[in-house]
Amino acid sequence: MDGLLVSTATVALAEIGDKTQLLALLLGARFRKPWPIIAGIAVATVLNHALAGRFGALAAQWLRPEVLRWIVAGSFLAVALWTLKPDTLDDGDALPARGAFIATTLAFFVAEIGDKTQVATVLLAAKYPSLWQVVVGTTVGMLLANVPVVALGHRFADRLPLQAARRVAAAVFLALAAWVAWRGIDG
Repeated sequence: MDGLLVSTATVALAEIGDKTQLLALLLGARFRKPWPIIAGIAVATVLNHALAGRFGALAAQWLRPEVLRWIVAGSFLAVALWTLKPDTLDDGDALPARGAFIATTLAFFVAEIGDKTQVATVLLAAKYPSLWQVVVGTTVGMLLANVPVVALGHRFADRLPLQAARRVAAAVFLALAAWVAWRGIDG
């Protein structure tokens, strides 16, 4: 169950202030239909993170444990630094007008490609042997961070201390990097 809990907490923290959280806010304001948006976030995240997690699990099989240890530690360190940089949405990003669920699913799947939460999913899948726990955990973490934004809209986002949240998330990734460097992948 460690993989599930660590994956949930890691992604929930990393997602705060992320571009996909801003996207959730934008979709909530545009469509004003929280349930289809939440369902779209869930579907897109499961698909995206299952692919990312599978890649991480394969990487864990291909690489020697000592090499993988330093790749994962260095990657967690890079994600910690990346987390400190605020994300923004490009004004030119157009959303499809085919309904809240389809627009959300497509937009979230694309927005997650190369995102720090997708990178974190690859790393977590390389560390924890249970792929389903990582994918479920990262999906729950994504929903924990985004459902309140969709449900409460701009009022919640205006009151969220994003800079402090990014610092906490960066500290979590830094701690994960130190833990993996010190204890290794199996630690």
